[in-house]
Amino acid sequence: MREGEEHWTVKELAEVRTRLSAEIEEFTAEIRAAQNQAAEHGDSGEGAGDDQADAGAKTYEREHELALTNNCRDLLEQNERAIARIDAGTYGVCDNCGQAIGKARLQAFPRATLCVTCKQREERR
Repeated sequence: MREGEEHWTVKELAEVRTRLSAEIEEFTAEIRAAQNQAAEHGDSGEGAGDDQADAGAKTYEREHELALTNNCRDLLEQNERAIARIDAGTYGVCDNCGQAIGKARLQAFPRATLCVTCKQREERR
């Protein structure tokens, strides 16, 4: 824990786990829906005879949906890793320097793996 902060209680960690688990369910549902939509539209032959603008717009839309799906996958993995850190007793420890990640930071962003200082260094690179 950082100086002046109280340790995580069992109840607080359970609340974090519940929040992360709920987000995992949401991300899984979003990914499944995107995959189903892609499967429905992938082989339909739709777009035959489209002009270049229509084809470009459809390509852009597919790429945008793919990017959103990939973002969901990344968040899903981050949530799973956060739960694994809770289980391992390493939740709230910076992956880079080993110092405590501020409790307020983790309450705002429970997937955080870096303390503020290390995150700022990473973003400057």
